[in-house]
Amino acid sequence: MIICLETATNLCSVALCDCAGVISLKESNESKSHASLLTVFIEEILKEDGIRARDLEAIAVSKGPGSYTGLRIGVSVAKGIAYAASIPLIGIETTLSMFWGISGNRMKSPETDKNTLFCPMLDARRMEVYYAIYDAGGKTIKDISAEIITEDSFSNIPESQKIIFFGDGATKCKEVVNRTNINFADDFRISASHMHKPVFQAFKNCNYEDVAYFEPLYLKDFITSKQRKNILGK
Repeated sequence: MIICLETATNLCSVALCDCAGVISLKESNESKSHASLLTVFIEEILKEDGIRARDLEAIAVSKGPGSYTGLRIGVSVAKGIAYAASIPLIGIETTLSMFWGISGNRMKSPETDKNTLFCPMLDARRMEVYYAIYDAGGKTIKDISAEIITEDSFSNIPESQKIIFFGDGATKCKEVVNRTNINFADDFRISASHMHKPVFQAFKNCNYEDVAYFEPLYLKDFITSKQRKNILGK
């Protein structure tokens, strides 16, 4: 069994999986809850299923891109458990787990075919998003990048090819992207349960991270807001 952590957005999500699917899932959309809930969810799932951390085959974490703070917390917890329990650490690109979270249901739709492209988007503030593009089989068509979306974005993709946009960065692109044959999956919600397929593929291939040196895929430097006043009020 492998425990999966998803903290790349506001959602704090933990899933316990085996090769057949998801066994247990705990989630919270409470803002800024990662630090207080992540380890609690892990402990509750392990206790409820009667296993210990060292009984796990591996621990997996969504490695980004996404929220700087969320990723830092998720990766720190995953590294700590991997080290303490002497189990492998698996890092999964957030956009890839998002693809596997939507592709199954969408490919059953008569409006979706094998030529459909999938574009998971994560909010990167203002009109910038983190996104990648995958084909219907999960092959990367465009690597992950941080870009400002304009009306000319995606103009290099023929309009005869349908694109499905989804994720918390997709909503703000609705009024901007100027092309036909697109669809916005407003009902999509990110979850640790989406990590199941890519995690077990990585586990099968022994595609592990180096616990000592593994860092999240931030893509951008963390920028804090400027302090308006010093401690003296000046």
